[in-house]
Amino acid sequence: MMDCVEQLSKEPAAIESHRPGHGLRAESALDPKVFAAIRRRVALEGCKWDSQVGDVTALASFPLVMKRSIWDKLAAWAERLTLETTEAEKEILGRLEFLEALGLPRALQQILADDAPVTPTAGRVIRFDFHFTTDGWRISEANSDVPGGFSEASHFTALMAENFPDLKLAGNPGAVWSDTLAVVAGPGRVVALLFAPGYMEDCQVVSFLAARLRERGCVAHLAKPEQICWHEGRASLSTSWHSGPLDAIVRFYQAEWLARLHPKVGWSHLFRGGRTPTANPASAVISESKRFPLVWDKMKAALPTWRALLPETRDPCNAPWPSDDCWLVKSAMCNTGDTVSIRSSMPRKQWLQTRLRVSLSPHKWVAQRRFESVPVSTPIGPRHFCVGVYTVNGRAAGAYVRISEKPLIDFEAVDVALLIEEDD
Repeated sequence: MMDCVEQLSKEPAAIESHRPGHGLRAESALDPKVFAAIRRRVALEGCKWDSQVGDVTALASFPLVMKRSIWDKLAAWAERLTLETTEAEKEILGRLEFLEALGLPRALQQILADDAPVTPTAGRVIRFDFHFTTDGWRISEANSDVPGGFSEASHFTALMAENFPDLKLAGNPGAVWSDTLAVVAGPGRVVALLFAPGYMEDCQVVSFLAARLRERGCVAHLAKPEQICWHEGRASLSTSWHSGPLDAIVRFYQAEWLARLHPKVGWSHLFRGGRTPTANPASAVISESKRFPLVWDKMKAALPTWRALLPETRDPCNAPWPSDDCWLVKSAMCNTGDTVSIRSSMPRKQWLQTRLRVSLSPHKWVAQRRFESVPVSTPIGPRHFCVGVYTVNGRAAGAYVRISEKPLIDFEAVDVALLIEEDD
């Protein structure tokens, strides 16, 4: 695989002028009784209800430790990526020719291309997924629309840190995001957190955030889009447990899923024409699309950090992915790595099915050059890792880290706490 990796062209010296190590190490695992107590608290206090699936734990009993200088570099890149993302989204929003290229549902394209006022935002959170490779640090994507992982990156990590007093937190994204939302809503005000009830992972996220908002004096309710009523752009909640106007909405419901709902639900007000502040904003789905890089060359925005850190990305019709293992394919709206497809890593039948889906709808897929991930040594053996760096309103706020025995970080990955140590 190493001979397949090509260095990104015109890579800015400020981004990666050399190839240092990843600056990560693993601490020893905690005593089983101590870690069992942490898992109970994470479930009871942090709404992490799937900390173990069968006999397999979803939480690592040891933390990863990163040098301060490496963390500062990743945080700075994430902030630069956020700035570039925001500028690019402004340029794309309202332009149908760009929106069509992103592989978004047609109903969503029409809403984003409309000239109605954009619904005011209650804040913006993005998570950029960093991987250390044989070519240095790279990103695989931006989780722009509905990023999760707040309990694991905040509550679980803080509990782990209590056992390592010489190490520091990278941040607390759950607290920063909740503070931001609470300020917009105001004390004593009502906030609805939208999610798809059939997905426990999503329920965990909104339940955790709702608890944090209540700690900050807000009245927080979980709801689904069908329970929101709109009148002259103002949102109200209509449920058996609460009925009345809303002061803010937290949308943990993917934009492309909303586009499947009937227009009578009024979901379009979450993007345009609404007057109730909503997070994340309408523009978030633009950079959530994995086809976002395909419009860069037609834009005025330069995007130097994105271009340096993201592997080469092409339309699947213009890449040799069917026969070249240096490439992978994934759907435009891929979530949790669920549609990332690599020929050498898949059963033949599954690979042929993927090839058929891509050939039938290439505009909904993207091809990306693969990178070679460099693992870190841990108490359970070498593990590949992904460091998801959050920004809240443009400022780095912490990290959600996952590890995996295989190079692909997907839904089977294990959550691990990231702690920071000062450089020697």
